[in-house]
Amino acid sequence: MDTNAAARPPRPRTVFTAEHEMFREQMRRFVDREIAPFHRDWERAGIVPREVWRKAGAQGFLCTMLDPEYGGAGGDFGHAAIIIEELARVNASGVAFQLHSDIVVPYIAAYASEARKREWLPKMAAGEIIGAIAMTEPGMGSDLKAVRTSAVRDGDHWVINGSKTFISSGQNAGLVIVVCKTDPAAGRRGVSLIAVEEGTPGFTKGRKLEKIGMHAQDTSELFFEDVRVPVENLIGEENGGFRHLMHQLPQERLVIAVRAATSMETMLEKTIAYTKERQVFGHSVFDFQVHRFKLAQAKAEIAMFRVYVDDCIARHMQGELSGEEAAAAKLLGTEMQNRLLDDFLQMHGGYGYMAEYEIGRAWADARVGRIYGGSSEVMREIIARTL
Repeated sequence: MDTNAAARPPRPRTVFTAEHEMFREQMRRFVDREIAPFHRDWERAGIVPREVWRKAGAQGFLCTMLDPEYGGAGGDFGHAAIIIEELARVNASGVAFQLHSDIVVPYIAAYASEARKREWLPKMAAGEIIGAIAMTEPGMGSDLKAVRTSAVRDGDHWVINGSKTFISSGQNAGLVIVVCKTDPAAGRRGVSLIAVEEGTPGFTKGRKLEKIGMHAQDTSELFFEDVRVPVENLIGEENGGFRHLMHQLPQERLVIAVRAATSMETMLEKTIAYTKERQVFGHSVFDFQVHRFKLAQAKAEIAMFRVYVDDCIARHMQGELSGEEAAAAKLLGTEMQNRLLDDFLQMHGGYGYMAEYEIGRAWADARVGRIYGGSSEVMREIIARTL
């Protein structure tokens, strides 16, 4: 029996190369210097300063997968995953680099006109423009057929009217991809994506919404009243928005799963350390079998999920990740994250409920993972269709 197994370093993750790990060290230093010491202040303010984005852009930590021709780093999803993991390691839930770089920018890079790519992408890579995507509307949920925000062609312009809610980076956003109905009679086949720049007349940002978690990430209502934008702001094909969204959503769901995996790993280690220190009835919390066994079970489950997530990362880097595989990663990861972080919080007792303890904040931040990017119920439906 190998009694030194617990002391061994973790198994190397073959999904990453030596170059990836060098990049990780650079990102880790940036996070520890520019983000971790200030994140609690940003949570109280309800927003991350735009200067942080410009610093990240200057260091090459934004748009890592974007072609250098447009100002990107020319990397792969492995680099994006490392950024997600290093932010999750310190529970920097308000720093939405992944939303900007790995969810919004790919729409522009894949579907925008060449002129708009050259106009917007270098500024987005530099952190001068922060991107957002406006899909959800009041009462709509995940049903794209129910989109009411309209875009009507008027000569060389689109005229947009409607409202959106729960929009992440809504206050900071300098460019918003708006999901609109351009053919109301066609259901989801009448949906288009149109980019609206900050400062466009008729486009206003509503209140910064108060959430139960992710307090540093600005989430807003957005309003569009006779907003006129050039026809060149159409992202992709007219009435092709649903198809474009479905093509990009697997990466969005993998992003969420990657964060969940690192969150669980980090909080497990912190909980093990806490339970070994905390004394109850003359013993450490860790001394009680009920807690040791729960932690052992958590370690086994998290290790198994990590193998699946790394396989998804590798498959996505090869262009082989399917929509149902990404849905499974998001479903399993976020459900497990919520369940295990709740157990970890319980082991902290009353201190776990205090905002000054990281586990409580991570627990509250994690709850939205089962909702955004498609709810757990939607993920189950996607998987069920393949049975």
